[in-house]
Amino acid sequence: MQVQELLQIAGIGILVAVIGQILTRAGRDDMATLTSVAGLAIVLMLVVTLIAELFGNVQSIFGLY
Repeated sequence: MQVQELLQIAGIGILVAVIGQILTRAGRDDMATLTSVAGLAIVLMLVVTLIAELFGNVQSIFGLY
């Protein structure tokens, strides 16, 4: 895993946590939950891309076509 991708995931997590706290303190719990779900979806898309890349590398290493 590259450091840049790890930092992107961490940055998204921090940003979602801050926005969630701000929305919760403003009394917008529903929007805070929606923000958390959206952040989770974005991170899952990044992780799925990394896993697909990993499987591609494993296939090329072992010659599994």
